[in-house]
Amino acid sequence: MRLRNVLATATAGLAAATCLTATATAPANAHADSPYSHACSSSVSIDRFSDALDKTTYEGTFVGNFSALAVDHRDGSLAAVSDRSSLFSLDSKTLAPKGVVPLADESGAALDSEGLVVDRDGTRLISSETEPSVRRYSRDGRILDRLPVPDALKVAPAGRAVSNGTFEGLTLLPGGRTLLASMEYALQGDSAGIVRFQTWQRTRTTGGHFELGAQYAYRADTGLGVPEVQAIPDGRLLVLERGFTSGVGNTVRLYLADPRHATDTSGIENLTDPAGPDGVRLIKKTLLADLVTCPSLGATAKQPQPNPLLDNIEGMAITGYSKGRLKVLLVSDDNQNAAQTTRFYYLRVRI
Repeated sequence: MRLRNVLATATAGLAAATCLTATATAPANAHADSPYSHACSSSVSIDRFSDALDKTTYEGTFVGNFSALAVDHRDGSLAAVSDRSSLFSLDSKTLAPKGVVPLADESGAALDSEGLVVDRDGTRLISSETEPSVRRYSRDGRILDRLPVPDALKVAPAGRAVSNGTFEGLTLLPGGRTLLASMEYALQGDSAGIVRFQTWQRTRTTGGHFELGAQYAYRADTGLGVPEVQAIPDGRLLVLERGFTSGVGNTVRLYLADPRHATDTSGIENLTDPAGPDGVRLIKKTLLADLVTCPSLGATAKQPQPNPLLDNIEGMAITGYSKGRLKVLLVSDDNQNAAQTTRFYYLRVRI
């Protein structure tokens, strides 16, 4: 989502608070206070951050406005999508751009592209909050498919979603059969802070296409929205919550969420109890870290921030997993704004 006021996002590479040494090679313009991980909480630490791509261009395209990241497991490369309709391929070690293709809808109009999944065949599933929509694209940007969207989740007046508050996060659950998209904000008629997570199921009868599945409800903290969600190997989710206060800066929190026992809310018109309507089990969540508590690692901010490391964090990808420990890469959306920074954060998360 483009926060059109002067906004700042923090993408912080976090590492488990066990002082594990960083294993990835730091890219150019990376910063760290020591070769050890830096604790943000008992579950999360940050190895380093990188501003290497801030205010750069590649083949005439501005490199920034990043809203989502995804790993292409076929070759280990990193895909990144900007909310200005560009799909990038980045070197996973140096972050250097290796390619960029434009994105558009069926009529050739630009997207407000926000979520990204690299499917098992290398095609890209990309959400746009304009309608909202989820489309499948080839690596060269051709539309291959478009998924159905429930009427209620469409932007008013077609539905009950607020503009710039729809599909922000997109992730494929373990096994590759379930796709999940997170709304950023509540629907009109739902309690403030109750956001809906929509799923689709891949079926053999439709040639592997996705059909509408269950829907779940998640309660974001007061004043925060959900810009990103990523599935972990056991079926739980990493959820980013984010907000911005003018003159103060960004709030960015990382949660572990469990949708496995939540109620299917697809048939419930209004979710009006912020604690969870009668008989409705919300997605359970546990705070992993408020990123304001991370060490700043020498970072500087271009506008007021409660921690100069923070900016408008919007994208997240899990880049490694071993024995309950995740490597997580975050990125901030600079909105092509001089007061904001495109910043990558290397985290380690213990789950």
